[in-house]
Amino acid sequence: MDGAQWLASYQERLQEFGARAAQAQKALADASATVTSRDGAVTVTVDPAGALHRLVLSERTETMTRVQLAAAVVATAQEAKGEAARRAAAAVSPLIGPEATRMLGSYLPAQRSEGER
Repeated sequence: MDGAQWLASYQERLQEFGARAAQAQKALADASATVTSRDGAVTVTVDPAGALHRLVLSERTETMTRVQLAAAVVATAQEAKGEAARRAAAAVSPLIGPEATRMLGSYLPAQRSEGER
């Protein structure tokens, strides 16, 4: 392979990586998560960093104590944070590769199954 072929191949790889990076950036921007508590009392939306952006309290909260309500908000926000983190990890997966994705996934909280929701 001569220098011109090597340079062309290198530029092609850079363009492919740039396209994957742009796709990952968009997916990461969209990696927020909205989760509703099991009893439907609390709904939260968090961004990929876990910052709370929206909190909705249903009429069911009227019968809850302040302690119960606080616990429901915290638990639901933690679950949403985990979901947003999983989405963020999936967004960067094309850039970091399968091994790093598996390692990153090992640090994420377990996902609640549909039957538990």
